Amino acid sequence: MKKLYLKDIAKNLNVSKTAVSLVLNNKGDENKISKETQERIIAYVKKYNYVPNQLARGLSRGKSETIGLIIPNISDTFYAQIAGFVEARAMEMGYTVVFSSSYEKPEKESKLIQSMLNRQVDGLIISSTQKNEKDILRLQENDFPFVLIDRHYPNLDTNYVIVDNFGGIYHATKHLLDLGRKKIGFVTIKSDLDAMQQRLLGYIKALDDHGVEQDGRFVSELDQKTYVTDMAEMIRAITTPEKRVDALLFSTHYLAREGLRALNELNIQIPDEVAIASFSEMSAFDLVNPPITAVIQPVQKIGDLAVDILVDEMKGDHMIKTKDKRIVLDTNFKIRKSCGA
Repeated sequence: MKKLYLKDIAKNLNVSKTAVSLVLNNKGDENKISKETQERIIAYVKKYNYVPNQLARGLSRGKSETIGLIIPNISDTFYAQIAGFVEARAMEMGYTVVFSSSYEKPEKESKLIQSMLNRQVDGLIISSTQKNEKDILRLQENDFPFVLIDRHYPNLDTNYVIVDNFGGIYHATKHLLDLGRKKIGFVTIKSDLDAMQQRLLGYIKALDDHGVEQDGRFVSELDQKTYVTDMAEMIRAITTPEKRVDALLFSTHYLAREGLRALNELNIQIPDEVAIASFSEMSAFDLVNPPITAVIQPVQKIGDLAVDILVDEMKGDHMIKTKDKRIVLDTNFKIRKSCGA
């Protein structure tokens, strides 16, 4: 038998999902829902043995003035900065923020969503593993306010705030090509995340637009769990005389950090032998010698917009479907001496 959702009950009885939810949570009288409507809803759910899904049981019905933030790793500088800006913006608007890290584990993300709901948060900001479509759909089914940041589900109509990953890497690759660097290595993580795929596509497109044939040997995909130990071997392999790159473009700041460490250990001179650029940056990138060229993500804007959209959703009338807010932010490109110009 097909699973019954709130929207199904609402559609079949010609009432709103909000009315169904209130009645099932014994709040029909206080919200002035007629006795007749309440009786119809109760009779219907009894007839079809409706059982609220696990996610829905924890959905917030009151106001806690609290926002839940779920990110991959709070110790990562990028997400730590986002968390700081989310918290600051939320405080300005009268909300506190509860933080948790999923560590890129879908099952942990799912548990964190349920835990946040059990804590009666008013809304959620999620940087998802992109492997948790089921829970995202359940949030939608129950009209629970949420915004996705940094990552989103391309096949789902949700609110999100992301950056132009394709354009950011395209710009960085073009800059290296314009400087005469033709053998550009691209170092990334093995990942199904749309953001990482877009960065790889941006690199490939820039090469193609400049008439440079892509050499598969110059693309290195490292394992998320072993990239620290694997980096030196990879750098050594692509800087041999027969396969020597003249530039390295890292898809994330933490890969760039380990790449710099390996290059220094191998006594490879930057930028004379190999130019360096990174998508995203760490605070030390402008302090090392030479300072590192980087694609800069508008971290504060991501945090501010996510909170603004979420608060608007939380204050809105969810009996009326509001237009989804899908925002793609431009990146900035900071040229430093690691590219030689």
